[in-house]
Amino acid sequence: MAKTTTRKLSAEQRNELLKTLQARFDKNKNRHKGIEWADVLKKLEAHSEKLWSIHQMEATEGEPDVIGYDKKTGEYIFCDCSAETPKGRRSICYDHEALEARKQHKPEDSAVNMADEMGIKMLNEEEYRALQKLGSFDTKTSSWIETPAAIRKLGGALFCDKRYDHVFLYHNGADSYYASRSFRGLLKV
Repeated sequence: MAKTTTRKLSAEQRNELLKTLQARFDKNKNRHKGIEWADVLKKLEAHSEKLWSIHQMEATEGEPDVIGYDKKTGEYIFCDCSAETPKGRRSICYDHEALEARKQHKPEDSAVNMADEMGIKMLNEEEYRALQKLGSFDTKTSSWIETPAAIRKLGGALFCDKRYDHVFLYHNGADSYYASRSFRGLLKV
């Protein structure tokens, strides 16, 4: 993913993104029962700086959509809802430390790095399992998830997928990467 210095969208990009988000929102009402698009739009307009991050989610084929509302913070929760792990983020290892540790055949980037650059948070296990209650995701692919420090310290990292109508949690070396593994992100607005 190319590093970007400006975090602003043009008026055309903004309008196109909002149109895409509304169409996805309307098509997938089961993901956000009781939430109205007009309310989400007001939040997005009040926090337009977050549109850049959502645009990055969309540009990497994450298909972001609203999956909930945080009553404590008053924020809507956007998450990558592509059927399979986002294509524009695949073949990456877990974090920068793992990337630097590879001596040969380094991937272009890491999941933690990309999430930071995009201004989004990687899903943890609980968030990943909650997303799976809204549909079937990663039935042919897998997604890195936030890994506890104790596991990461020992060189490992966690990922999840859904097979046989069940969500599985696995481990791998943090420096491994696969053409079918990426990460899913979350952003509160």
